[in-house]
Amino acid sequence: MDQSRSPKGHHHDEDTEKNLSSPTKSSRGGWSAAIFIIFVEIAERFVYYGLAGNLITYLTNELHEPVPTAAKNVNTWGGVSALLPILGAFIADSYLGRFNTILVSSIIYCMAMTLLTVTVSSVIPLHLRKSIFFVALYLLSVGLSGHKPCVQTFAADQFSEELAEERKAKSSFFNWWYLGIVVGGSTAVLVVVYIQDNVSWAAGFGILTASIVVALIIFLLGTKKYRKQGPLGSPFTKVAQVFVAAVKKRHTEVTPGDDLGQYLRDDKSQQQPHTALVHTNQFRFLDKAMVIDHLDASSETRNPWRLCSLTQVEQVKLLLRLLPVWMCCLMFAVVQSFVQTFFTKQGSTMIRSIGSLKLPQASLQVFLGLTIMITIPIYDRVFVPLARKVTGHSSGITILQRIGTGLLISIISMVVAGVVEAKRVRIAGDHNLLDNPQAIVPMTVWWLIPQYMICGLSDAFAFVGMQELFYDQMPEAMRSLGAAFYLSVAGVGLFFSSGIITLLQVISSKGGEKWIGNNINRAHLDYFYWVIAGLSALNFCLYLWISSGFVYKKIEADECNMEKELN
Repeated sequence: MDQSRSPKGHHHDEDTEKNLSSPTKSSRGGWSAAIFIIFVEIAERFVYYGLAGNLITYLTNELHEPVPTAAKNVNTWGGVSALLPILGAFIADSYLGRFNTILVSSIIYCMAMTLLTVTVSSVIPLHLRKSIFFVALYLLSVGLSGHKPCVQTFAADQFSEELAEERKAKSSFFNWWYLGIVVGGSTAVLVVVYIQDNVSWAAGFGILTASIVVALIIFLLGTKKYRKQGPLGSPFTKVAQVFVAAVKKRHTEVTPGDDLGQYLRDDKSQQQPHTALVHTNQFRFLDKAMVIDHLDASSETRNPWRLCSLTQVEQVKLLLRLLPVWMCCLMFAVVQSFVQTFFTKQGSTMIRSIGSLKLPQASLQVFLGLTIMITIPIYDRVFVPLARKVTGHSSGITILQRIGTGLLISIISMVVAGVVEAKRVRIAGDHNLLDNPQAIVPMTVWWLIPQYMICGLSDAFAFVGMQELFYDQMPEAMRSLGAAFYLSVAGVGLFFSSGIITLLQVISSKGGEKWIGNNINRAHLDYFYWVIAGLSALNFCLYLWISSGFVYKKIEADECNMEKELN
């Protein structure tokens, strides 16, 4: 079993993946190309958060939806927008390639924002406004479906795995990429939300529309600098082949000696560097897919639905290892969803004035962004070098340790949010305001800042870690899909959040008072937050158990087999 064995005449072209760069320094790619894409993402996030950050206010104040309905609509739209990228990633990897997918989706994005801007103005009759608004909103989701899974992957692809200098640059890329996202989002929350609340919705949306058009222009300006990669074929087909072949050979035994019963190894002469994977002992039932039987040995050509190579099988194992981690990240997404819904509604009932200036309730989200902007440079330039000296790990701590730290901090944010909300309701009761939800509770909105900042700190650990995990641990031909899986954490988490809200509404109503209602002074958001904290704590314990047995991707080097990451 130590030697590479393959049946006569078999080719390994299906397992060969194209590299984005040659071993020599190229005039394309690197930071000079990635910087264009980073600016595009900053502009796009400016647009998205300028819309999403104050969406619940528009739905409740302008379209007159009840708070629970508006919260569910925000979560549903956010969930769809985060799940559709799975389809967009499939199209990019299988048919269009990442560059073309970003281009087409950006055009759709521009069309959607234009329609939204027209809808919130007085041009559309009031009785049609709600329907057209939601049509435009979900058209924007279609634009996001191609943009989100490809733009980050396309930017990371500008750094070659074969050049030491660019590998080093890529190690910091995800930190600075997320910092750019936060800069765009925080600016939108600070500027656009203020314009929406104090000037007009049409003016605010008009700025967002102009911004996405500028983003498209910036993307096109960098065209000649990009390293581009064409579609690599359907990733789902290769995954299905492994399962089908494993089922067909479920009774085949691995035996030493001749070719029969041996594993089909990768042809190193045809396998590109940094793509050959080392055999691992997890999910051993899939190993049957690469066992050579009598039928394989007598065939002149390899049937990919009967016989798969080692790398193809290990690629499927990578996906299976990521699924439990993905599931454990859902509760984190539930916690983060409250920033744009219940945190915002809490702020709307509190004193938001600074002298003569009245802050929009959604503007407090800027403190989440500011926390991330402070944390990431400190993490990258101070914490990582210090931790590296202690752990010996190139990133200071492992990716899973970083995500786990974020999950733990998110539990603290819910405990703090519950304490602050209990205080707000108590003050409302002391001033006989429990039955007057429109009144301003004599409690400054600055009390909410700690929960925003703690959420920002958890973001800096968990979300950046998830981005890196679902890029680094995915097969190279499936990295757009990896980005989509990362985004789907937020999407499924939002649906999960809506489900929890509905369930707790049913349970709490049996006790007389719903925990979430239009009158949040009579509601019990504090109880709700504490329940979420308890669920998150249970989820964190499960995460610790899963991560303790996680095996990182192992790359087969020319000299020896070595681990790309260490536990």
